[in-house]
Amino acid sequence: MFVIIFMIPLSFLSSCWWLTHSLMYSIVFFYLLGFYSYSDLNMISYNFGVDYFSFSLILLSFWICSLMIMASSSIFISLFYPNLFMSIILFLMIMLYLSFSSLSLFFFYLFFESSIIPTLFLILGWGYQPERLQAGVYLIFYTLFASLPLLLVFFKVYYMFGTLYFPLLFDLGSFYFLFYLFIILAFLVKMPMFLVHLWLPKAHVEAPISGSMILAGVLLSLGGYGIFRVMKIISFLGLKFNYIWVSISLFGGVIVSFICLRQVDLKSLIAYSSVAHMSLVIGGLMTMNWWGCFGSLSLMIGHGLCSSGLFCLSVIIYDRSGSRSLLMNKGLINLMPSMSLWWFLLSSSNMSSPPSLNLFGEFSLLNSIVSWCTYNLMMLTFLFFFSAVYTLYMYSYTQHGNYYSGIFSFSLGYMREYHLLLLHWLPLNIFCFSINYFFG
Repeated sequence: MFVIIFMIPLSFLSSCWWLTHSLMYSIVFFYLLGFYSYSDLNMISYNFGVDYFSFSLILLSFWICSLMIMASSSIFISLFYPNLFMSIILFLMIMLYLSFSSLSLFFFYLFFESSIIPTLFLILGWGYQPERLQAGVYLIFYTLFASLPLLLVFFKVYYMFGTLYFPLLFDLGSFYFLFYLFIILAFLVKMPMFLVHLWLPKAHVEAPISGSMILAGVLLSLGGYGIFRVMKIISFLGLKFNYIWVSISLFGGVIVSFICLRQVDLKSLIAYSSVAHMSLVIGGLMTMNWWGCFGSLSLMIGHGLCSSGLFCLSVIIYDRSGSRSLLMNKGLINLMPSMSLWWFLLSSSNMSSPPSLNLFGEFSLLNSIVSWCTYNLMMLTFLFFFSAVYTLYMYSYTQHGNYYSGIFSFSLGYMREYHLLLLHWLPLNIFCFSINYFFG
């Protein structure tokens, strides 16, 4: 925590971009050394309220933020306010760390909301088109509209319990439906669930590469983490009403998969595929069983790395051709054959082929959701099938066919870009060998 705070003044020095970047990686490895003390889900550790669930997501946040700096080296090269950019990323990192490790519901809410502000600045300051203003407004108003009732609910919880300290909270039993709706709606919008997902594709399409990476990688997981924590207060109500969210999210996931097949914008397609994956996570968390919780954790981490890597690939192509359209970016296997391998590896992980972490996440969520209600099997079948369909559609459209005749030559990819993609793909596929940690 102190390391990140002291790095903020360092980021304003003109020649310290790569030093800050290296320090971010070192924080990841120092943080990994503390893994031995996180063995359960009761927020017992030497470090704020960090337990197993929090530890995994904080580690993911550190990793994605380090990769964001590496991916955004064009900002440093073009001197487009690199110091301000770096300080915003560090501030965002602090907010994420505090929201994942807070022991009080109020502080969790405070840092949960504060993480939107640096993301908004990233979109408004370093985004591409003028529509980024509209995307920023969507992001703010969707999130704030859903989360202000949550603050009122926390006041009510404080009135009932006399505290907002996580370990002292217990199930409120038979309470009224609006209480349950308000406490869960903010996180469903953040995930985002189908019907309240419109802000996500807009924000992704307009965001710079760093904004897309943090949105796909960590900010969606923040919603899942919130549901996991507050479900303890409303588990009795959850038993009565959770079927609503499971039904909407699974049905919505299938519809969003169809929407993916109609996309011609590469970034938009990857953003909609995020919504389809998150619908599974919502389903798993709402079943409130062991398989569901750990499956959703592993899918959130797997999706964070995989989706972030796909956004990197789309921006690498955008830097070359100046377009994100699938109609323009065809036949790339002829132009960038080495990059085509990375397209294949990350696309295969996106459709949950072994040995990716997504496969284990989806298997356990399948187990969890079907054991909760066998009728869901039909929706899950469609969801898994179409996730493979739209991923193959994206891969085959970009890599095969005749390339656009207006393109004369490409650079085949810089060392930095291959390194960036390797650092997304390697943890995504190496974690499967230690999957017993996820299902401990």
